Amino acid sequence: MLVESPPEQRADTAPAPRNRRAVRLLGLLLSVMVLVCVMVASIAIGAKELSLDEVWHGLFEDSGTYGDVVVADRLSRTLLGLLAGAALGLAGAVLQALTRNPLADPGLLGINAGASAAVVTAITFLGVTSLSGYVWFAFFGAAAVGALVWFLGGSRGATPVRLVLAGTAISAALYGYLQAIMILDQAALGRMRFWTVGSLASASEGTIRQVAPFLLVGTLLALSLARPLNAMAMGDDTAKALGADLNRTRALSMLAATVLCGAATAACGPIVFVGLMVPHVVRSFTGPDLRWILPYAAVLSPVLLLGADVIGRVVARPAELQVGIVTAILGGPVFIFLVRRRRTAQL
Repeated sequence: MLVESPPEQRADTAPAPRNRRAVRLLGLLLSVMVLVCVMVASIAIGAKELSLDEVWHGLFEDSGTYGDVVVADRLSRTLLGLLAGAALGLAGAVLQALTRNPLADPGLLGINAGASAAVVTAITFLGVTSLSGYVWFAFFGAAAVGALVWFLGGSRGATPVRLVLAGTAISAALYGYLQAIMILDQAALGRMRFWTVGSLASASEGTIRQVAPFLLVGTLLALSLARPLNAMAMGDDTAKALGADLNRTRALSMLAATVLCGAATAACGPIVFVGLMVPHVVRSFTGPDLRWILPYAAVLSPVLLLGADVIGRVVARPAELQVGIVTAILGGPVFIFLVRRRRTAQL
């Protein structure tokens, strides 16, 4: 005989999913507010000290003063940091779901190495020196390596392990090529040394216009993969039973990560740890549901990137540290902590 639950018990348990959803929405709203504050700080704070009045005039009044020029440069830098940070966070979250490895990052599949190798080749052998010139080489290198990893990983029969192994092997070969070129050609080393550490300093409206369409397409594609990737997280057999197309999902995930990471790397250089740290941290309070991980990663990754950029501009005044150096300094200890915590959880 069925026994109906008491009304008070049903009242206690039924609203739980709605309450959880409300908490996540509130957290996402607070994250957006934090992002807005960091963007304001990125425009107002820099290696060159400006008063709030100068910042205000630079944003809303074009009087042609030095302060206006500085603010205009910072605005482009902030917008590029926003786009690149969101791209790296989304790419990291997608790759962590694709490889079923919460410590994966966009460099795991060789995408950063492909972009870097293409830029080095363009600078050394083709004489390309401007950002607008080699941004397309970087994107082409990232796309080519993404396609090669997919092919070597088994194409339609690709598995997470095969993709990771293929990406690791290609990364090792390409970074060996990079080291050889930089040792043999000191001029090339001098021209590309700022790009290789990752920087937002050369941001411009032209760069943003070039990479924005790719970032938009990659973002929409990544967000559309949340449900099939959720199904794949439960295992291939369960995913098939739920109607997920494994080959299609893996191919589109590789495409989304390549487009996002390739465009961000092309514009800013290879910036490490953003795509690793933020999705992993986000997962600790959203749970494994990618429908929440992806939006949170897209919002909080620019917070980390722009915050690191502001720190780099302040700690070495009147010079500045590139954002790639700051994220590496911050990311190293965090990565060690994440690995140790993961190891402890498995014991």
